[in-house]
Amino acid sequence: MIYLDYVSTTPLNQEVNHMYQSLLNDYFANADSLYSLGLKTSALMEKSRELTARMLGVLPEEIIFTSGASESNSTAIKGCAFQYQNRGKHIITTAVEHSSVYQSCLQLRDVFGYDVDFISVNDKGELNLAELENKIREDTILVTMMYVNNEVGMVFPIREVYQIIQKKNPKVKFHVDMVQALGKLPIDLSYVDLASFSAHKIYGLKGSGVLYKKSSTSIVPLINGGQQEQQLRGGTSNTATHTMFAKTLRLALENLDEHYQYVMMLNQYVREQLQQIPDIVMNTPQDHVTPYILNFSCVGYKPEVILHALEMHECYVSTKSTCASHKHDVSRTLEAMGIDEKIAKSAIRISFSHYTTRDEIDEFLFYLKQVLKTIKKQR
Repeated sequence: MIYLDYVSTTPLNQEVNHMYQSLLNDYFANADSLYSLGLKTSALMEKSRELTARMLGVLPEEIIFTSGASESNSTAIKGCAFQYQNRGKHIITTAVEHSSVYQSCLQLRDVFGYDVDFISVNDKGELNLAELENKIREDTILVTMMYVNNEVGMVFPIREVYQIIQKKNPKVKFHVDMVQALGKLPIDLSYVDLASFSAHKIYGLKGSGVLYKKSSTSIVPLINGGQQEQQLRGGTSNTATHTMFAKTLRLALENLDEHYQYVMMLNQYVREQLQQIPDIVMNTPQDHVTPYILNFSCVGYKPEVILHALEMHECYVSTKSTCASHKHDVSRTLEAMGIDEKIAKSAIRISFSHYTTRDEIDEFLFYLKQVLKTIKKQR
């Protein structure tokens, strides 16, 4: 099998899997129970919180366990919007956000009457920082954006964004979706108020996430009902899953620089090889991007046909963000970059891991060339 869709999800680390199974069997008690088994279960979860906080350079009370990045994003954006609406109802995001951020902002606009601005990007996916600065107002309460784009791979200059916010209106809260950065880029939370993370993107469990919330930031809880997670997320704690986050994160951070350099080498090799194939256009820019993602178009071919043809050879790629994979419209990210519709409709995304081998890459390239020769272009 040649798996090239690590942005969508990653295989479960076997160390994580073995420990998780043990926790399920031995520490099943409700973490809020007052008897010894419950207290032991709670202690394991709190140790995970402490270790996670230490690795991220924050306080344990600033770590909120969630069911994943979508919940973390929604909680950060809506919770912040509801908390600070007395200051204003203006939110700023970008035109290329993950659907969990984009749809949360649309809901705040269309259902709750907030004013939302979507900052544009240029043809290289670079954020329009001048537009961002001009859009920040006295009644702006939140800027929310991704660190690394999940479709094309642009890396946004979040430190510069923070400096712009501090210059224009330091009361504005800054939330960053760091899902595609964790385990790949260094994480510095000193200049953000809220940040979202997911375990299944770093070889951990699905249904496992973290929301970092700076102690000086308040949010309105979206899930009421109990004392769990500082009364910010009611409901019986998923203790085994939360306990595994720290181990998952520790393993993901090991040899980060070495893994990055290896993947960068793979990415450059694939890019060079793809550019030699007729009808292929690169959508991922050369600069200011993560090496873990490469987006290209086989112009004139239906990407779904290519995807399924490659699947016949047990080679797995993606056509767009998995959260929008069943929609037939053009990728919102590619559209925002102003990429020609004919090119955008033919886009394919591949994503790498330090587990990806050169032999797998060569097989993928061989099968792709075969597929392009055997299938017809769309008319």
